[in-house]
Amino acid sequence: MTRLDTTDRAYDVVLFGATGFVGTLTAEHLAARAPKGLRWAVAGRSEQRLRALCDRLPGGDAIGVLPADAHDPDAMRALAGQARVVATATGPYQVHGERLVAACADLGTDYVDLCGEPEFVDLMYVRHEARARETGARLVHAAGFESVPYDLGTSFTVRHLPEGVPLTVDVFVSAGGMFSGGTFASALGQFARVRHLVAAARDRRRYEPRLVGRRVAAPASAPRFVGEVGAWAVPLPTVDPWIVCRSARALERYGPDFRYRQYAAVRRLPIAVGGVVAVGALAAAAQVPAVRRRLSDRYPPGEGPSAEKRERSWFSLRFVGEGAGRRVFTEVTGGDPGYGATAAMFGEAALALALDDLPDTAGQVTTAVAMGDALTERLRHAGLRFRVAATR
Repeated sequence: MTRLDTTDRAYDVVLFGATGFVGTLTAEHLAARAPKGLRWAVAGRSEQRLRALCDRLPGGDAIGVLPADAHDPDAMRALAGQARVVATATGPYQVHGERLVAACADLGTDYVDLCGEPEFVDLMYVRHEARARETGARLVHAAGFESVPYDLGTSFTVRHLPEGVPLTVDVFVSAGGMFSGGTFASALGQFARVRHLVAAARDRRRYEPRLVGRRVAAPASAPRFVGEVGAWAVPLPTVDPWIVCRSARALERYGPDFRYRQYAAVRRLPIAVGGVVAVGALAAAAQVPAVRRRLSDRYPPGEGPSAEKRERSWFSLRFVGEGAGRRVFTEVTGGDPGYGATAAMFGEAALALALDDLPDTAGQVTTAVAMGDALTERLRHAGLRFRVAATR
């Protein structure tokens, strides 16, 4: 790895897709929390909307405005060439994302997104990982509610378990809030592209170095009642286990044999059964183009709930870690998962890449690998809570 020098670029951080719903919340977060002297800009298709956004933000006259179209390779290269870090909220990424990833990988620009699409993550690894390693670019996907609290929460839990022994971590998710339109669109797209998703994962395995002397797994499991959390545990079909396992592959602290499982924690059995049926129905509906379009129109990306609804939203992740006879129970909690907390995680990840003293990494890396403790501390200051609830 030879990291390209990006210190003379015009901006420390460029936020692309800044006028979308989560993009706007992220811009507001950056305007409120970015340190004095941070050189940052907002970017997107409409210069008029970008300038209107800056007019509403404190210190908006010092924020750069960069009109750019995600489907124009020259525009994406020009955008990446002006920034040390590009944070993009423009999804679904399978449709809008690759040109920017390619430009950042080629120019040594750090990249962070909100992508919860396993197919896209795997394709970007196959197509751009090698070049990013050559230039020193860090390509960080899933830096919102998918998958920051799971990734950093697992890392936090592992640090409270013995070293050098097989470890298991189970996480149980409770939340009160709405999913984002972008997350819904990504889920629909992935359900409709199962064969492509499997093919992309297979291609990645051909290129990804194999673990030697260690094992990492996220096995499927059936719904079950878990007395320790007093709830039914329903497996979740999300990108999070993939992200957590990639952190475990990269970090020996996760031990010689690491297993991760993730569940929704549901108090009542009928609701648990209904959730399983609903996910199956959504997957089936996604196979029919006309139905998929109607669902996409109902929950379009770029829209979201009112500030009052977001204020009432919350999430709680309960981790149960075990190794060498020791058990630790940890928690990660925060506010509105789909929007407010996601914007904070996303914005702080961009700031960490731009400003913090981080491990020397490059290529496609996770938040735990690229930012680890630095991002955890940033999120604590931003209102998330990481704590050890009990040990046995």
